[in-house]
Amino acid sequence: MTGVSSVPSTVDELAAGLRQTGYLPGDTTALVSHLAIHLDKPVLVEGPAGVGKTQLAKALAETLGRDLVRLQCYEGLDEAKALYEWNYRKQLLRIQAEGNASGDAGGWDAVQDDVFGEEFLLERPLLRAIASPDPVVLLIDEIDKTDQEFEAMLLELLSDFQITIPELGRIAATTQPIVLLTSNNTRELTEALKRRCLYLWLDYPSLEHELEIVRQHAPELRETIARRLVEVVAEIRGLDLKKPPSIAESIDWARALLLLGAEDLDQRTFRDTLSILVKHRTDLDLVAERVGMRLPAPAGG
Repeated sequence: MTGVSSVPSTVDELAAGLRQTGYLPGDTTALVSHLAIHLDKPVLVEGPAGVGKTQLAKALAETLGRDLVRLQCYEGLDEAKALYEWNYRKQLLRIQAEGNASGDAGGWDAVQDDVFGEEFLLERPLLRAIASPDPVVLLIDEIDKTDQEFEAMLLELLSDFQITIPELGRIAATTQPIVLLTSNNTRELTEALKRRCLYLWLDYPSLEHELEIVRQHAPELRETIARRLVEVVAEIRGLDLKKPPSIAESIDWARALLLLGAEDLDQRTFRDTLSILVKHRTDLDLVAERVGMRLPAPAGG
């Protein structure tokens, strides 16, 4: 369990808390996160991959001293993997044990009620967040990978922070979770889901903001190289790539340059480390041609 922390009472206090975890929020990010905490509203965080949507949930959990409960979405995700399922093996053993004790006849009659008790329930992330005695941060990651039927299943939870299990009835949250849903915007989400959420769009940061992020994670890197790095990354993102470099990859590149003792960001250094940023073969060729050739030639040849 994460250490207990007081809830920041102002936007500035929350922003400072997030910064202490290593997450540098923009003004809108801090404001929407503050409203989510104090209005008890879920937040739908959309934007391209790699801009810090998932990291925001982790940083909020650390700032608030809460556990993070994460549901990673994927195509075909169903209720059994997201909400709960019954422990069929344990139920069967219970039925068999009762049958042996009472002589097979009447075994089912004796247990049909209690085999659907809470002791036979396997909690999945959504139920775990609802049933937790301590408040948590619930991250529903990449909701756009699921279908509209799964979204519909979420509506009760997002509206009332409760779920209904037919065999047990309604289970309401005893503590208020902070809920973040992330989406890479690969499909349009339903209006019903959006109505229940605050909305935050996260895009790639400005040059100055990304420079601040890089400097925080690689403070020993020379200022001139760090600035040139974020300028080059921004130029690469402007190309038509299968996968533009994320903020995390900018940080990885900065650390790699620091580890290699790079004195400058020239054509040779760029070529040798390009695979840290670009992860598709066709993208490598395009970036080398459009960006790498405009960098200065290495000293001495």
